Amino acid sequence: MTTIGFHASHEQIAPSQLLKDVVQAEQAGFDAAMCSDHFMPWSRRQGHSGFSLSWLGAALASTEFRIGSVNAPGQRYHPAVIAQATATLGEMFPGRYWVALGAGQAMNEHITGDRWPDLDTRRRRLEESADIIRRLHRGETVSHSGLVEVDTAYLYDRPTEPIPTYGTCITPDSGRRAAAWADGIITLNQPGGQHHEVRRAYREAGGTGPVMLQIHLSWAPSRSRAEEIAYDQWRSNVFGPPLDQDLPTPEHFDAAADEVGISSVLEAVWTSESPQQHIGWIAQAAADFDAVYLHHVGQDQAPWLETAAETILPAVTKELS
Repeated sequence: MTTIGFHASHEQIAPSQLLKDVVQAEQAGFDAAMCSDHFMPWSRRQGHSGFSLSWLGAALASTEFRIGSVNAPGQRYHPAVIAQATATLGEMFPGRYWVALGAGQAMNEHITGDRWPDLDTRRRRLEESADIIRRLHRGETVSHSGLVEVDTAYLYDRPTEPIPTYGTCITPDSGRRAAAWADGIITLNQPGGQHHEVRRAYREAGGTGPVMLQIHLSWAPSRSRAEEIAYDQWRSNVFGPPLDQDLPTPEHFDAAADEVGISSVLEAVWTSESPQQHIGWIAQAAADFDAVYLHHVGQDQAPWLETAAETILPAVTKELS
């Protein structure tokens, strides 16, 4: 049956509170969790950026379910260091951790002072980095010269079985490319159902691993409050490539979002005060994906988690069984 997971958003919630939230999510009945990885938030209104790799150790130790994370190796993170960090999590928590690798965004990567490369270079850098990480996880000694450099790296502590390394894919083209190297992919709900095009592109290119979907949603007891939460927190997140990949700071995103209307936000965030509406949306998505990770875009997760526990998760589970 499809995994129903909880998304922990580091760019919106302080790491100490997010740790409490992921514990509550497990108690609420979610099957698993995943988290983002940001150096900067999308907006000053979001206002957080905890270090995910520190948080993951605490989160895995405080829960019993699986927790994965996204990561962008190649600029802010050297892939050999990410191989070591993720292998350590896999060794400490066998079978409970996965990582999804992506090409990154300027807002997080520009801090190194290195030039932000073009899209094709970023994708090739990701693929080099993914190969380095996977080889190190297999116990190989790795040297590499290319868009990233590695000199005689070897991991002394690794899990018995390499952790899953998935691809983060927003476009059909990235889904096709991931089929060549990733153990599966994760995408997100997009206007017009383009997430289904990403899924199909991965499968048609020969990808056989799990296809997962992160769902942005907003729930509140009233329609007006649900829309207010979505607009406040997510109007800086509705831009597609190349804008969302190339803007460097929260201030740039906030300036770009000045003209964004509520209708654009509602195309990107499934918004309703009705638990039944959310049940229908989630169940329909879960029928086509191997896992769905639910991201309520509000900063206060407790009311959403209580509603999910009481109404939404039991009903979705019943529909899928």
